[in-house]
Amino acid sequence: MSENESHRAIEAVWGIESPRLIASLTRMVRDVGLAEELAQDAFVSALVQWPQEGVPRNPGAWLMSVAKRRAIDRFRREETLERKAEQLGHDLKGDEYDAEFAVVDDGIGDDLLRLMFIACHPVLSMEARAALTLRLLGGLSTPEIARAFLVSEATVAQRIVRAKRTLAEARVPFEVPDAAERAKRLDAVLEVIYLIFNEGYSATAGENVLRPELCQEALRLGRVLAELAPHESEVHGLVALMEIQASRSKARVGPSGEHILLLDQDRGRWDHLLIQRGLAALERARRLGGTLGPYALQAAIAACHARARVAEETDWSRIAALYDALAQLMPSPVVELNRAVAIGMAFGPAAGLELVDGLTAEPALRSYHLLPSVRGDLLEKLQRFGEARAEFERAASLTQNARDRKLLLDRAARCARA
Repeated sequence: MSENESHRAIEAVWGIESPRLIASLTRMVRDVGLAEELAQDAFVSALVQWPQEGVPRNPGAWLMSVAKRRAIDRFRREETLERKAEQLGHDLKGDEYDAEFAVVDDGIGDDLLRLMFIACHPVLSMEARAALTLRLLGGLSTPEIARAFLVSEATVAQRIVRAKRTLAEARVPFEVPDAAERAKRLDAVLEVIYLIFNEGYSATAGENVLRPELCQEALRLGRVLAELAPHESEVHGLVALMEIQASRSKARVGPSGEHILLLDQDRGRWDHLLIQRGLAALERARRLGGTLGPYALQAAIAACHARARVAEETDWSRIAALYDALAQLMPSPVVELNRAVAIGMAFGPAAGLELVDGLTAEPALRSYHLLPSVRGDLLEKLQRFGEARAEFERAASLTQNARDRKLLLDRAARCARA
């Protein structure tokens, strides 16, 4: 194996093992920043040794053993935390890898769950949660995160450093919260995973409609969380929503990279394996009982689209009813806008336009390009082409995504020709 091939293999191992390694180390040293530093030290050792000695049979155990040794050396050098060093030494003796590199930590699932709750702790801003989650649980580098969110590497690095400092200063415990706190903390975890997915599924800026790597990371995190928290209905609801939405990815982009709207997509290009996985996750959410939460309700809406073989078979009345339920559970101007779209499809564009017109004064939607976009669509269907053109042009001026802007300007031009 060449040196380049070795490094690629090591980077692949790192992507798989780093979240579990950092999670276990955080439990031991009680410091996310130090745990990541120790894990990175182990990774550097692998880059030096593995090309010469070969990748060990259990690379995760190898990395863990090296990281623990680094921790003991660090504590001894600083001549502090002697008890911690003694405890780590005891753990290392019990976990010492043999010729087969036995698995180091059987409690890895709990550690990953705890790390999720730390990375998505409400004490952090949403931007910090997203950056820290992708760094610790996604294994992405600072440059990769910067490219994903179209910000500078310095900005991402600063967010991560501040997040670690905030967690340390707040003395956030390395634990899954008790039942009284779990719902609040779980909401933060789900929110950041869906934020990552949405940025991948519908990029807010740049030249591309999709950022597939972000969708894949969010799906992976959601699936892991579903395994670690199998009795949480909303976890399965979020997984269902992401699976079904991700199933449309190939059909959302045309041959020249153009954005293709849902009703114009070739449904034969939808990924039916992902649809089946999504429907199964939605059924798991339903079987857990109780009222469906916001993610499960949105998944049920996505399922209505997934079950329609052609756009004309879409059950818009059912979708409108689901949006009614969602608006009761999670009232927001964006939900109301989506409900207006469903009402317009189910009961005619005039009915939808009446609802949209009631949202034009909403401060939260003032810079939201989808408001004039939806209004333009409804006006076009009512053959009020001059007004529709103005709305599409306004929507194009608000979006930062080049592909969306072109789509909206094309629709404006079509209205001008009508």
